[in-house]
Amino acid sequence: MNKGGMGGMAGGILSNPRQQNNPNNIKSGKKLDPKTRRRVLLRLGKYLFRYKWTLLLGFVLMLSSNILGLWGPKLSGQAINAIKFGRGAVDFDTVYAKVALMAVCYLGSALLSFALAVTLVILGKKITYALRRDLFNHLITLPVGYFDTHQTGDIISHISYDVDTVNTSLSHDLLQICASIVTVFGSLYLMATISPLLLIVFAVTVPISLLQTKNRTTKIRPLFRLRSQKFGELNGYAEEMLSGQKTIRAYGRQNVINGRFADRNCDACNAYYNADYHGATIGPSVNFINNLSLSLIIMFGGIFYLYSQSGSIAPASILFIELGDLSSFVQYSRKFSGPINEFANILADLQSALSAAERIFNILDEEPEPKDDDDAEIVTKADGRVDFENVKFGYLPEKTIIQNLSLNVKKGQTIAIVGPTGAGKTTIINLLMRFYDINNGKISLDGTDIRHITRDSLRASFTMVLQDTWLFGGTVAENIAYGREGATMDEIVAAAKAAKIDGFIRSLPEGYNTVMTDNGVSISKGQKQLITIARAMLADSPILILDEATSNVDSMTEQRIQEAMLKLMQGRTCFVIAHRLSTIQNADLILVVQKGNVTESGTHNELMRAGGFYASLYNSQFS
Repeated sequence: MNKGGMGGMAGGILSNPRQQNNPNNIKSGKKLDPKTRRRVLLRLGKYLFRYKWTLLLGFVLMLSSNILGLWGPKLSGQAINAIKFGRGAVDFDTVYAKVALMAVCYLGSALLSFALAVTLVILGKKITYALRRDLFNHLITLPVGYFDTHQTGDIISHISYDVDTVNTSLSHDLLQICASIVTVFGSLYLMATISPLLLIVFAVTVPISLLQTKNRTTKIRPLFRLRSQKFGELNGYAEEMLSGQKTIRAYGRQNVINGRFADRNCDACNAYYNADYHGATIGPSVNFINNLSLSLIIMFGGIFYLYSQSGSIAPASILFIELGDLSSFVQYSRKFSGPINEFANILADLQSALSAAERIFNILDEEPEPKDDDDAEIVTKADGRVDFENVKFGYLPEKTIIQNLSLNVKKGQTIAIVGPTGAGKTTIINLLMRFYDINNGKISLDGTDIRHITRDSLRASFTMVLQDTWLFGGTVAENIAYGREGATMDEIVAAAKAAKIDGFIRSLPEGYNTVMTDNGVSISKGQKQLITIARAMLADSPILILDEATSNVDSMTEQRIQEAMLKLMQGRTCFVIAHRLSTIQNADLILVVQKGNVTESGTHNELMRAGGFYASLYNSQFS
C-alpha cells in the first residue's frame, strides 16, 4: 500500500473496504452454481476460439491419432483369428499383413500424438499470453481505490498461479476430453460389431462410474475454490512481510512473523492436500469399477468362446465369438473404460481451473475507472487556478473524511497543507487528481469543473513527488526522463543538477546509464527521493504536488533541495504536504486540516500570531 499516497485513509479506514470488497473473502463451502459455471466456461471458450485455427489443427491431429489407434485392436484380433488353434493351420500371409498394418497404425498414431503435443504447447503459450495481457491491461484501467483494498501478492497470484492453472486445462484437458469422447464412442461402435451381447456389462458398470464421478466432483469443487483462495492469501502475506524486512528485524518480530506465516502456510497446504486428496479418490474408485467390468467381460467372453469352439453355438449366433475377436473386445473395453477413468481425473483439474478462472474473471469484471464525459475538455496548458467549493468526500459512504471544504488557490501560489495523521491532507490531493471523485461539491481547474476535464489531460497538468519513491527497472536516465517523454540527455542532466543528484549519478559504475533494479534497493532512500525530485523538475507541468517530498533526506541535503525547489516552484501553483514545518514557512497560504475541515488558514506569521493549533505544532517541533 502507498503509505504516503493514502495518508488520508490512515487509522484503520482501509480495514473495512478490504473486508467488504475483496472477492477472496468467500465462504469455503460456497459452490459455483450452474449458471456461473456455464458463464465461466463460455468465457474460457472465447479465449480458445481466438486461436481457432491452432485449435482446429489440434482437433484434427487428435482425431486422426485416435482413429489410427482404434484400428490396432481390430487388426490384432484378425491376426489371432488367422491362427487356427488346435488345428495346426496358420494363415501367415494374413498374420503378416495384419501385423504390418498394426505397425503402420500405431506408428502413425504416435507421430500424430507428438505433433498434437507440440500444437498444444503452442496453443498454451498463446492462451497464457492473452490471459495475462488482458488481465494486466485491465488492472491498469482500474481505479486507484481497487489497489487500496486488495493485496498486491493476491493480485500477483491471479497473474501467475491462476493463469497457469487455467492454461493447463484450456490447452490440454479440453482436447483430452475430446479425445476421450472419440475413443469411447469409437470403441463402443467397434465392440458392438464384435459382440453386442457383451456390451450389457457396460450397461451396469458405466452408470455406476458416472454416478460415482458426479458425486465426488460435487463435493470437491468447493475444495479447489478454497485452495485458490488460500494460496492468494499466502502470497499476499508473503509479499507484505518481505517488503517490510527492515522493520520486522528492527523490532525483533521474526519469530512472530514466522509463526503467522506458518499458520497461513499450514492453511494453504491443508487446502491443497484436501483438494488433491479428495480429487485423487475419483480415479481409483472409477478404475475399480472399470476393472470389474473387464473381469466380467473376460468371464462371459471366455464362456461364449468355449461354447463356440465346442459347436454348441452356431457361427451365426450373437453368442458366437472367436478368440481373436475376444482379444479385440478386451482391448477395446480397456480403451473404452480408460478414457472414462482419465476423464474422472481430468475433472479434478477442471474444478481447479474453473475456480482459478472465476478469480480471474472477477478481476476482469471489476469496473474500470469511469470514462470521461463525451463533452469533457482536453487541457493543453493550465494556468493553475484551483477552487474547492463545499467539497464533501468519504472513502466509505458511512464515513465522511472531507467536510464542506472550500478553498481558492490563485495561479502561482504555494499552498501548504498540515495537520495530524488521518486528517485528510493526502485525500485532498487524491480528489484534485481524480483518483477518487467527490461525493458533493465542486473542484475546478481554471474555472472548469474537473469532472468535465479528461483525466489524462487533468493529471498531465500536475507533477507529483510522493513520500514513497518509485523507480522502475531501467537506467537512471530513463527513470528521470519518465517525467517527460522525449527529453534530451542535456535536459536530464540539468534536472539532476538542479536536484543535487548529478554528482552521485556520475559516481555510479555506468553513470546515467546505470540500470536500476528492484526499485533501486542498492541506493539509499534519500538518493531515490532525489532522483524522483529530478524527475519532477524535468516535467513541465503548471501545478506541482509535493507530498512529504523531502522526508527521506537529511537536513543538509534538504536545505540544498529547498533552494532547487524554490526555483522549480516559480510561476507554478504548488501544493505541499509537510510534517516538517520548516519547509513551508515561505508558503503563500498554509491550511491546517483537522477531521476533514480547514480549521486555520494564513501565512506562517499570521498563524503564529493567532496562537492556534499550527503555532502549538510549530513550537513542539522547535522548542
